[in-house]
Amino acid sequence: MAQLIDGKAIAAQVRAEVKADVERLKAERGLVPGLAVVRVGEDPASKVYVTGKKKAAGEVGFNSWEHHRDASITQDELLALVRQLNEDPAVHGILVQLPLPKHIDAELVISTVKPEKDVDGFHPISAGNLSLGRPGLRPCTPFGVMRLLKEAGCNPAGKRAVVVGRSNIVGKPMALMLLQADATVTICHRKSDLPREVGMADILVVAVGVAELVKGEWIKPGAVVIDVGMNRKADGKLVGDVEFQAASERASAITPVPGGVGPMTIAMLMRNTFIAATGGV
Repeated sequence: MAQLIDGKAIAAQVRAEVKADVERLKAERGLVPGLAVVRVGEDPASKVYVTGKKKAAGEVGFNSWEHHRDASITQDELLALVRQLNEDPAVHGILVQLPLPKHIDAELVISTVKPEKDVDGFHPISAGNLSLGRPGLRPCTPFGVMRLLKEAGCNPAGKRAVVVGRSNIVGKPMALMLLQADATVTICHRKSDLPREVGMADILVVAVGVAELVKGEWIKPGAVVIDVGMNRKADGKLVGDVEFQAASERASAITPVPGGVGPMTIAMLMRNTFIAATGGV
């Protein structure tokens, strides 16, 4: 039976580390990191996520502000708000909660955030830095996955890693981070032969948003499985993108859903905000 990788416990550890760093920064330089979150409209999931981020920011000792705007806000008004936050010296990190209303160009909004305040790691310059192997702010979810692998005692060097999903938020940056950690990386998508590719993975990261897409019988014995998916079934049960029970009988370590990757995303947002405040990566 696989070892459970406890994302809740590891996220709490990351937040404790950031809190200690913030206390030291405040004592040495009188500096308190500041995180500004922009939320547009009344999307229920967005409201939950933003509440969680504000709670974590308070826990680690940040200043934090939520800028909530009605869904009727114009694109120009939203861009003006982002530019205002760009110029505010008390704000070190800016997060624009997605999704945005359809009349707003999300890519334009994200690219308007100053790269040095881009704590989501989504700015084209952040993506370019990652691609080129340069220091920079990293997307929070893959950043968190790398920490989970470390805590599970899994060194990617020399291992075959398979990433199922090619999104700009998780799949692509995840593959690049694993590549930088000296894994041999394959990215899978809807045209891939999933049973074959998954069966060769020493490290498997699945991030597609399809409930139990990856079957347990496909898992290579002894593999480390990271399930980024979060899906609600008809009976209300939350499940990941991997068939958990069957996979846990073959894997050496696996993340649960919920309680695996999810808590790490917010924890690494706190780490990114601290990095942005200190100018160090």
